[in-house]
Amino acid sequence: MSAAPLAAVDPNALSDIPDAAAWKAGFAAGVPTLPGIAAWGMVVGVAMVKVGLTVPQALGMTLLVFAGSAQLASLPLIVAHAPIWVIFATALVVNLRFVIFSALMAPHFGHLPWKSRVAFGYVTGDMTVALFLQRFPSPAPAAGKLSYLKALVYPNWAAWQVGSVAGILLGSAVPAQWGLGFAGTLAILCITVPMVANKAVLAGVAVAALVSVLAFGLPYKLGLLVAVVAGMLTAMLVEECVERYNKEKATT
Repeated sequence: MSAAPLAAVDPNALSDIPDAAAWKAGFAAGVPTLPGIAAWGMVVGVAMVKVGLTVPQALGMTLLVFAGSAQLASLPLIVAHAPIWVIFATALVVNLRFVIFSALMAPHFGHLPWKSRVAFGYVTGDMTVALFLQRFPSPAPAAGKLSYLKALVYPNWAAWQVGSVAGILLGSAVPAQWGLGFAGTLAILCITVPMVANKAVLAGVAVAALVSVLAFGLPYKLGLLVAVVAGMLTAMLVEECVERYNKEKATT
């Protein structure tokens, strides 16, 4: 039997073929972030128990929601007995950044079946998107893309759940004086700072930080969304300006 003509082969198949080397590379790229992710998960787990959720409720929340910022944003509203629509709206606003992440990842994996896209959407987090796009900035098909993504998202999800479940089970035993929330913030900073790799990202981070402070008083945590959008737009603008400058410099 003759091989299929090259033109008949789906170019995206190259990205989807299991690749052990890409898996190892993705796992190695994600490993440094796992302790921070687990620490952040533990902070959220402790917080859920401290506000009065039962262990089954907290476990259900961390397994179903899997979004630390949205979980933390909703907890004060749950304590205050806010209307359910307010809680859901707040979580939705906080997680709107994942719409941007989806737009960034769609050119790479939009060809997958919808069930696969939903599954990967559930396990994909902020850090995994950033690390993946650092390795594969172009949406063009490339060997090992899917394996690389799996090696990022699966350990990330597992680290979060291990930390969160530990925080839930140990929450009642952790004194508030330990300042675990601040420790979790430091852990996230430690894994985020090394990712500030160029001037565009640095400018985006600086603008996002400034906007988040200035917009802190906005209702329903809208300040977070405004800061994320402002930071991303700034990074894109700076990157475009830098590329244009480099092109002009190369032609002179």
